[in-house]
Amino acid sequence: MPTARTKANRKYNEKAYDRLAVTIPKGRKAAVEAHAQRKGESVNGLVNALLLADMGLSEAEWKKGEAEAEADAGETVSHDAIDRN
Repeated sequence: MPTARTKANRKYNEKAYDRLAVTIPKGRKAAVEAHAQRKGESVNGLVNALLLADMGLSEAEWKKGEAEAEADAGETVSHDAIDRN
């Protein structure tokens, strides 16, 4: 049975974060985990850092999230502008 702290953490995480599943070729998981470890990162941290850099966002912009950035700017940000590919 989850503790009150576990329930509170879960509730906060559901409110504050989106979850994203990444699918990679069978047999690559250990190599990805080892790569992240060599860089001093978790796999999640590595994926976040790579996305942040590829999307050209600052740490503050990345942590703020799209909805907050739109509200601060007073405008709607198109997904094309965020994608920057």
